[in-house]
Amino acid sequence: MQGMSIATTPVAAPIATKQPHSFSHHGLTVTDDYAWLRDPGYPEVTDKAVLSHLEAENAWFESRMAERQPVIDALFKEMRGRIKEADKSVPQKDGDWLYWIEFEEGAEYKKWWRRPVDAANDGSADELILDEVALAEGKDYFRLGAIAVSKDGTKLAWSVDDNGSERFTARIKIIATGEMLPDEIPGTLSGLIWVKDDTGLVYSLANENWRTDNARLHWIGQPLENDVELYHEDDEGFRVGAALSANEKWLIISTGDHETGEVRLVPADDPLTPPLLVKARQKGVEYDVDERDGVLYIHANDTHENFRLATAPLDAPGEWTTLIEGTDDFYLTGFDLFRQFYVVEGRVRGLDRIELRYYDDPARVQPIIFPEASYEASLGDNPEWDMTVLRVGYESMVSPASVYDYDVATQGLTLLKVQEIPSGYDASLYETARLEIAARDGTMVPVSVVWRRDRAQGGPLHLYGYGAYGIAIGPGFSTTRLSLVDRGFAYAIAHIRGGDDLGRAWYKAGKLEARTNTFNDFVDVAKGLIERGFTQAGKISISGGSAGGELMGAVINSDPDLWGAVVAHVPFVDVLNTMLDEELPLTPGEWPEWGNPIEDKAAFELIRSYSPYDQVRAQNYPPLMVTAGLNDPRVTYWEPAKWVARLREVKTDGNELILKTNMGAGHGGKSGRFESLKETAEEFAFILWQLGVPA
Repeated sequence: MQGMSIATTPVAAPIATKQPHSFSHHGLTVTDDYAWLRDPGYPEVTDKAVLSHLEAENAWFESRMAERQPVIDALFKEMRGRIKEADKSVPQKDGDWLYWIEFEEGAEYKKWWRRPVDAANDGSADELILDEVALAEGKDYFRLGAIAVSKDGTKLAWSVDDNGSERFTARIKIIATGEMLPDEIPGTLSGLIWVKDDTGLVYSLANENWRTDNARLHWIGQPLENDVELYHEDDEGFRVGAALSANEKWLIISTGDHETGEVRLVPADDPLTPPLLVKARQKGVEYDVDERDGVLYIHANDTHENFRLATAPLDAPGEWTTLIEGTDDFYLTGFDLFRQFYVVEGRVRGLDRIELRYYDDPARVQPIIFPEASYEASLGDNPEWDMTVLRVGYESMVSPASVYDYDVATQGLTLLKVQEIPSGYDASLYETARLEIAARDGTMVPVSVVWRRDRAQGGPLHLYGYGAYGIAIGPGFSTTRLSLVDRGFAYAIAHIRGGDDLGRAWYKAGKLEARTNTFNDFVDVAKGLIERGFTQAGKISISGGSAGGELMGAVINSDPDLWGAVVAHVPFVDVLNTMLDEELPLTPGEWPEWGNPIEDKAAFELIRSYSPYDQVRAQNYPPLMVTAGLNDPRVTYWEPAKWVARLREVKTDGNELILKTNMGAGHGGKSGRFESLKETAEEFAFILWQLGVPA
């Protein structure tokens, strides 16, 4: 294999070497001439030919975007101008302290503060408990993973990833003095939970395959070899996580995959007690648990796919009695227990709903009422057990993010903070709508759209989609989006099947054997928006990341002429190869989502039929910008690299095709609030360039 030389200014796109490679499953043979782009030493990437090719692609990206740099700079300045640089969150009480986070002018990262509840609000008692700016100094990448103050308020545990690999190192310090304790736990991938009067810390390690198959207890001040494994999961497809119950009496250890769950309880003050199994796993049944006064509250999809809320006595945890029935209309997404009441959250026809309910009056339902017809709303940070005022977050496609306090007794909302946009924002200039567009099988697909009232009909439109894992994409606010909308774009979010926007059935209708519904929905939404006069074929830019990048790959294979510009971030495009490789970190846990092509010929054939890499064909493709992360453990760098290589080989057009690999980052791209904006500015500059929209 020959490495590629990189000229200072490349004159042509790099052409990857083809090395014959094939494999067979179920009597079917697959050819993969770019398999060599996977470094055999992964997760270490040291192969010179691989690195040389990625660097050549980066050089080509830079050369093609060089003329766009003034536009990128202008977009970045514009986007940054919408961010209040010196900003802070609304303080929230937790025990004897008020906690908040704060950004200083020009800072990429935040600082974590607190002060005593009874102290004056003049800054004299403010205490800096964690300084991300200092921790990130000199690092190309920085991400805070978990942060947890001990119950007595004296110690802080936190974890950091400094290369994008999502393997975090946990540290502990004394808050008052800043003294770092010798405890250091590398390789974590979890929250950090204080137990047993703050003498122990519960966490999960990522194993060699980046799977959290454990819950472990670290005794503060003792060497790591004394740590105790509280639970180990033997099913390689399951992941383990831990949390505290709302009343902080129980350590809740959960394990599960994309369709099955199981929960164990351990007393938080005696974590070496053998775990209490709530109910043995049953394929297809997911549940989560909390506890109050000896009664378990269980959120489960055993009797209805949209979940019910049940109760069970602590001494008979598997005997569930329905408290709130599951229904087709209300998708019950979660619940939170408090001392005097509990809160359920869910969606009705895709619209968020928050309800208070009462232990002593099951028939009493107290919804929190919001003013707009389409919005996102959720409980915010409510850390105390005995809450009388709830923190709530709210936003819509035209309303900036807002923080409210909801008084439980008076049922009144008090506005505490509205996202400030320093460069100015006038909501009256914009209009939003929630549409329904018929997919080819007659299913009505919701679409959220925002545009300027003075926009010319039939102009450019940006369409965003995800459609996987039951993740809903809500109609929220975005300051960066305004850079397209203010240039005449309509911006639409397609709430396609595969997400759970309309409930669990909506999710199931876009996974496994129904996966292609997701792609068809996206295409049909685009065609419906054209029919309604929002835009025209070829004037649509589209974007998606990860599984949404798979979506991008599928729809440019099927309907290339619809799209004028495509951006695929860390795209999951080599689906068949990844699902055939059970040694990859995520693969076994992904089979319930995509199917297991190793054991199931039908799954093999279906995945192969839509896998974007496998379905690249000799045809014209729209202009395409692709991103990757060298350290990405979720979508490995070689997926987008192989895809771009094959596209270069067989596509029949002269349209732009550029690939940028972040050589020091992972799945989320660059870290920092401004560095990440630069990547969005690049994306938007590419879209404006390809659609011929004035910058």
